[in-house]
Amino acid sequence: THVLPDPDLVIRTSGEARISNFLLWQSAYAEYDFVDTLWPDFTPEDFARCLNRFDARHRRFGTAQV
Repeated sequence: THVLPDPDLVIRTSGEARISNFLLWQSAYAEYDFVDTLWPDFTPEDFARCLNRFDARHRRFGTAQV
């Protein structure tokens, strides 16, 4: 993964609210979206909803809100 940039968004399907150590260091500042849809049923519309929620977030990259 050293030739690719770190992810901004990680989408976890299946309703599991855990990351299972997936890209643990690379996703330190990523936003996570946990969705109930199973991967085979994940549609472009589901992806668009994830992107819309991501776009609405205020990212702080690990800094405290003052």
